[in-house]
Amino acid sequence: MITLKFKKFNIEAYKPGKSRVKKLRKIIKLSANESALGISPKAKKIIANKKINLDKYPDGKSKNLRKSISKTYNCNSEKVICGAGSDEVIQMICQLFLNPKDEVIVPEYSFLMYRIYSKIVGAKVVFSKEINFKISIKEILKKVTNKTKIVFIANPNNPTGTYLTKKEVLELRRKLNKNILLVIDDAYAEYMTNLDYSSGLDLFKNKENVFILRTFSKIFGLASLRVGWGYGSKKIIDSLNVIKPPFNVNGIAQLAAAESLKDEKFINKSIKHNLFYAKKIKKFLEKYNIFSNTISANFLFLNFEKSKFSANYFNKKLKSKGIILRSTEAGYHIKNKLRLSIGSSKENLKFISVVKGIFN
Repeated sequence: MITLKFKKFNIEAYKPGKSRVKKLRKIIKLSANESALGISPKAKKIIANKKINLDKYPDGKSKNLRKSISKTYNCNSEKVICGAGSDEVIQMICQLFLNPKDEVIVPEYSFLMYRIYSKIVGAKVVFSKEINFKISIKEILKKVTNKTKIVFIANPNNPTGTYLTKKEVLELRRKLNKNILLVIDDAYAEYMTNLDYSSGLDLFKNKENVFILRTFSKIFGLASLRVGWGYGSKKIIDSLNVIKPPFNVNGIAQLAAAESLKDEKFINKSIKHNLFYAKKIKKFLEKYNIFSNTISANFLFLNFEKSKFSANYFNKKLKSKGIILRSTEAGYHIKNKLRLSIGSSKENLKFISVVKGIFN
């Protein structure tokens, strides 16, 4: 018998938000922070274009998409790299910067892929405590050693929905050792209307030791096409291009993403929709002593500590009616909480109706 040897990883695999319930056909999926309004009409139109050549390889450097990103966000296209979702860009950053025994600081309740990709390359993941489910600069700085290479933060944070203010983010970069790379994940930045907030991209366009992550999976609704991007110094981008897979972003994804950026009307509509329903649902749930974070991204982090029902019970009752939320126990190990994505008008109103039924 042949025994093949391979690496074994002591890693808890990523578990995405569920999308099915046994025996139920009609499902309302509010578990993955996907776009409530779907995709931009401009993107839909270009995807439906029958003249797209699928028999040719896409542009390996995503040149036109990078130009569109540069124009929309007033940044340098030479400092942009595109990936099959921002996940792939995270993976490449870890491959580029980390060696075995290097240390990476990650807030204890943050996007799981930071810790997963760091561990795959052999780095040690050090968790900084959060205060009331908010990233703490003080706690991050406590964990810094001479082995620290990267600090990952998502702002606003997933799954907690809390965020660092502009002042706090600037303080973090100022107090961190200059040789430590600060990676800021701006996945939900477009939704943010809070006056004390600034995106990582707005704050650090010209910083050598900050790297920004962005995605087309959230407000732009292109989750299935897998397209994201990173922004950093020219030196970092040039080095990432050496290790980047040759045709990592497919041609349709590149076209759809570029078109999505042009549709300001759709983006503004998505922001207004999110703000309206986040406020409505937050206020509604408070009647039943289910409290959540200050409105930030396109989801709410629901706390059941004062509710007469537990998060697990509530979740099971919703599932029986075909409504799926994200449990925060798997991966995040947060008990008695749930994450609720803001859905379409129809989905949100159905959710409200079912919740009334559960409590009454």
